[in-house]
Amino acid sequence: MPYFFISAAHKSSGKTTISIGLTAAFQARGMSVQTFKKGPDYIDPMWLSAASGRSCRNLDFFTMQREEILQNFTHFMQDSDLGIIEGNKGLYDGLDLEGRNSNAALASMLQAPVILVIDARGMTRGIAPLILGYQSFDPDIRIAGVILNKVGGSRHEEKLRQVIEHYTDVSVVGAVHYSSDLVIDERHLGLMPSNEAERTGEKIAIFGSSLASQVDLHRILEIAGDTSLILPGNKTLPDTAKKIGSDITIGYPQDRAFGFYYPGDLEKMAAAGARLVPFDCISDAHLPQVDALFIGGGFPESSMELLEANQSMRNEIRAFIENGGPAYAECGGLMYLSRSLTWNGKTCKMAGVIPADAVMHSRPQGRGYVLLRETGESPWRLLPDQDRVITAHEFHYSALEGLPEGTRFAYDVLRGTGVDGSKDGIVYKNLLASYTHLRDVGGNQWTRRFLDHVERVQQGVR
Repeated sequence: MPYFFISAAHKSSGKTTISIGLTAAFQARGMSVQTFKKGPDYIDPMWLSAASGRSCRNLDFFTMQREEILQNFTHFMQDSDLGIIEGNKGLYDGLDLEGRNSNAALASMLQAPVILVIDARGMTRGIAPLILGYQSFDPDIRIAGVILNKVGGSRHEEKLRQVIEHYTDVSVVGAVHYSSDLVIDERHLGLMPSNEAERTGEKIAIFGSSLASQVDLHRILEIAGDTSLILPGNKTLPDTAKKIGSDITIGYPQDRAFGFYYPGDLEKMAAAGARLVPFDCISDAHLPQVDALFIGGGFPESSMELLEANQSMRNEIRAFIENGGPAYAECGGLMYLSRSLTWNGKTCKMAGVIPADAVMHSRPQGRGYVLLRETGESPWRLLPDQDRVITAHEFHYSALEGLPEGTRFAYDVLRGTGVDGSKDGIVYKNLLASYTHLRDVGGNQWTRRFLDHVERVQQGVR
């Protein structure tokens, strides 16, 4: 079961572009590639999923237990030819001094050989102490190769190769020259997601062909095959879905504005018996016939004029919630349900369910991992023996203004920002809307709670 870990010395080294290109290059050779992303993230996994044709899976120490990470990794690797794990930030970056949730910790746990992506701009001889330092910092981490990225030309490449060969024992498995073709546009949250990018397939194909011509794919496969992880014997994920007894249709927007959904969350709802119906908040004139709504995150600000123009959709979503329809909204979904959205000096009308206005700022208003404690106000019932503290994450540049006193909240924020620094999870009728992104994992089976709530609404049970 060959696999390898792509990491870097620091963030913005180009490891996502390299990961996408390698995925596309191996995929073009007829290999089935399963991708993974370390930590909570939607945008990089969307690109990796598009490159592989398979859903990228997140591996995250904060929301998952060690055994759960191993089970997920084993389960999704079992019918693939190659696994590519993309890290986040730098190899040794993490939350604590010991690096217990770092990329290195995940690579160590999976016994994955590491290919280090180095942004080589402006570097020559100085690249040697960088590599030597990364090797010696943690001898348990096996840096099996480096890919030089954003190389300035053939002379620059030759100098770098000579230095690395002379001073280190790490092999250079690729040297990718700088090209404007190997760039994904960025915005305030990072890379532009693939559901918004123009000619996504064409761009991925360019990445793949460029990497195939500048990276030793055969050597990478040799590195990937040199793994020794003893994986759990049970390759099947535990079935946590409680089968619903009703016919339930869940509508969720999947368009340029909204696309942040964890594949596992949607899969668990489907496994429980729910029917999932995607729709488009921009181009669909009407809301489909649904029993509940799940409005995920995304970039509503980048499409706010189009969202405002689709008045019929805004009206029908507002009417659905006002009439007691069960709904769950996260971050971008919360912004869409507010009265208005302001960005770059322009204000557009939104659905008008939440009596507040979403305003974009130049700096993040909430960013990173969060800890939430249930207040008892949530419309979703707690599961038996469920911990009242939830691990999750947030990343938003917007904040709500004008929210009235007396607003009900489902969560106290123990770590993070939420809506106002201390509360998150606005509760209105059968709506729960928060800045926090939940992920259905062992310690937080939110989809089961949501479907139970939808069933109770259908049955008229409070």
